[in-house]
Amino acid sequence: MATPRILALDQGTSSTKAVLFESDGAVVARASRPLASSYPRDGWAEQDAGAIWDSVQGAVADIVAQAGAEGIAGLAIANQRETLVAWDAETHRPIAPAILWQCRRTAEACAALIVAGHDARARDLTGLGINPLFPASKLGWLLRHVPTAKDLLARGRLRAGTVDSWLLWNLTGGAAFATDHSNASRTQLLDTARLEWSEELADLFGASLAALPEPRPSDSRFGETAPNATALPAGTPVLAMMGDSHAALYGHGVRAPGIVKATYGTGSSLMTLTPRRIASAHGLSGTIAWSTRAGGPAHALEGNITVSAQAAAFAAQLLGLPDAAALSDLAQTVEGSEGVTFVPALAGLGAPHWDDRARGTLAGLTLGSQPAHVARATLEAIALQIADVLAAMEQDLGQRLDSLRADGGASANDLLMQLQADLLDRPVIRGEVAEVGALGVATLAFASLGVEVAGGEGRTTTFTPRMDPARREALHRGWRAALDRVLHHAP
Repeated sequence: MATPRILALDQGTSSTKAVLFESDGAVVARASRPLASSYPRDGWAEQDAGAIWDSVQGAVADIVAQAGAEGIAGLAIANQRETLVAWDAETHRPIAPAILWQCRRTAEACAALIVAGHDARARDLTGLGINPLFPASKLGWLLRHVPTAKDLLARGRLRAGTVDSWLLWNLTGGAAFATDHSNASRTQLLDTARLEWSEELADLFGASLAALPEPRPSDSRFGETAPNATALPAGTPVLAMMGDSHAALYGHGVRAPGIVKATYGTGSSLMTLTPRRIASAHGLSGTIAWSTRAGGPAHALEGNITVSAQAAAFAAQLLGLPDAAALSDLAQTVEGSEGVTFVPALAGLGAPHWDDRARGTLAGLTLGSQPAHVARATLEAIALQIADVLAAMEQDLGQRLDSLRADGGASANDLLMQLQADLLDRPVIRGEVAEVGALGVATLAFASLGVEVAGGEGRTTTFTPRMDPARREALHRGWRAALDRVLHHAP
C-alpha cells in the first residue's frame, strides 16, 4: 500500500502556494498563483476574496496536473492571518473586499477604545493589545458601514472569518464553517483561556458572535471536499489548519520553549513558545501557537512587523528598479548606508512600537548619498525591525535568545541574512526548505493520521556575526534616532 501524501495550501498575501508532500517530508510537486492587493484610500488595504479562492483552485489544479490525485490522504491549510472575509451563506459570495491584516481603517475606533480604558481587559482575555491589525474591529466596521452585512446578520446568513474559514467553506461547499485555535486567537474575539468566543469582546468592538466560525483544535478533521470544488476527488479530508506564522514555527521542528523564528514575508512575525499563557509588558502579543486534540493549546509570544520584505519592493519601485532582487544587487555595491536611515512605516508601525500614525521616512541624506545607500538602508531597516522585536521578546522572557531561525521568501537573500546576524550579534540559521510553513501544517496533518514526519527544516545555512561592534552600535543609534522622529509625532 502506498504511503499517504498531504497537499498543503500556503495562502499568503502575495501568492497562494500548494505543495504536495510525501510522508517523509519530501516535496513531490509545487505550484504557485500570484495575488494582488489594493490600497483604495490612505491606510486601507484590501484583496478580492473571490480571487483568493480562485488562486487556491488554480494551485490545486496545477498540483494534480503535475502529480495526479492518487495517494493524497488529505489537505492542510496555512493562511495569511488577521485578514477578514465576509460572505453570504446562501449565495457563497463575498459581500465586500477582504479587509487585509495591513489595513488601518479602524485606527481611530481602536484609539478611542484605548483612551476609554478597554485595552487592559482585551489583553487579559486575548493576549492582544487593541489594534486595527486584528479582525475584531474590522468586523465591527463592516457591520456599521456595509449595509448588506446587518441585513444578512439579521437573517442568519452572514458568515465572517479569517482566510482559513473562507477556504474551508468553499472546499466543503458550505458544509463546514470552522477555524482553528491559532487563527481564532488572532481575531481579538477569542478568550484564549477558555478557548471560546467572548460576548464581552464582541460587544466592545460592535461585532457579532453569530457570524463567526466554530473554533477547533488545529489537527481537527475539519471537513471533506465537495464535488467539483477543486481538482481533488470529493471526500478528500481537511486534516489541519494553522495561521502561516504558527505553521512556520511548527515546520522548524519547534515543540518546546527556547527557540525563536522570524518569517520574512510582506510583513514579519517573530514567534517563540512559552511554557504557559503569559502577557507581554514590552509591546508583543500573547497567542496560541497551535492546539491539538490530545495535547490542548501551545502558547507563544509574538511580535508582528507590518512592513518587512515589502519595504524592499517599495524602495525598488521608488528607485526605478525592476524588483527587490535588483535592490539587493544595488545594495551590495556599497559597504554601508553612510548614515542614511529608512524607517518603513508605510502602514504605521507594528510591534513593539504600535503607532498607526507613523509614516515612513528617509533620514540622513547628504549630497553624497546615492541610490545604493538607500538600497542598503532598506535592507538594514528590515533587519533592525527584527532586532527591535527580538530585544522586546528577551525582556518579556527574562533570558537571552541565542540564535534566530529564519524562513520566508526574503530569507533567501544572503545579504539580508548576514546583516541580520550582524545587527543581532548572534547566528541566524536559515532552513533550506523554502516552504517551511507548508511543511509545518502538513506535518501536523500527517500526525493526525498517525504518521510521524521528522521535525526541523533539514539542511540549514548559518550566518555568523562579523560586523565591527562600533559600526553595529552606530547603526542601532541612527535607527533609534530615526524612530524617535517618526513615533507619535504625526499630526
